[in-house]
Amino acid sequence: MLPVADTQLIQIVDAATADAALRAGSWLLCRKGCTQCCVGVFAITQLDALRLRQGLAELEIADPARAAAVVERAQQSVSRLTPDFPGDPTTGLLDGSAEDSFDTFANEEVCPALDPSTGTCDLYAARPMTCRIFGPPIRSQDGVGVCELCFQGASEQEILAAELNMDWSDLEDSVNAEAERASGQSETTIVAFALLR
Repeated sequence: MLPVADTQLIQIVDAATADAALRAGSWLLCRKGCTQCCVGVFAITQLDALRLRQGLAELEIADPARAAAVVERAQQSVSRLTPDFPGDPTTGLLDGSAEDSFDTFANEEVCPALDPSTGTCDLYAARPMTCRIFGPPIRSQDGVGVCELCFQGASEQEILAAELNMDWSDLEDSVNAEAERASGQSETTIVAFALLR
């Protein structure tokens, strides 16, 4: 079960992302059907994994056929990823240094939540944090990064004017710690493995 505070966290993150998108204007090309960010694996937290599983459980009630298709795509993905998985394929948990291998691991693997016929996410409301914030400029220890499709030709000032305000980090850490206690796991995983647990 998801921590109660996850609802508040999602509201804050979605509002901040909407604000950044508004400030980005036409520089932000993220639209329904754009699947650039749906290709390639990335680490997700136990909170993200719980949210995805809850979203899948809700989809199983609302649209069993779509849910079954998500599960089938996840099973196929896990089958392809298992031989080179940088972690324990039995549990789906990544090794501590696994994210370092993402530069070369499964860069062409399509997210199992992506419906290939519509180009939309079947678990959009339950999507991981990385998916929620992808697109607008994001500051990290390496500087400010943007989606390679967005902000083409934009000046540094235009990019910085649309920077995502990520002041929810403490709340996210707290809610994720609660999810880790509930799951008994603190390691990260990836979407395909999370959906099958």
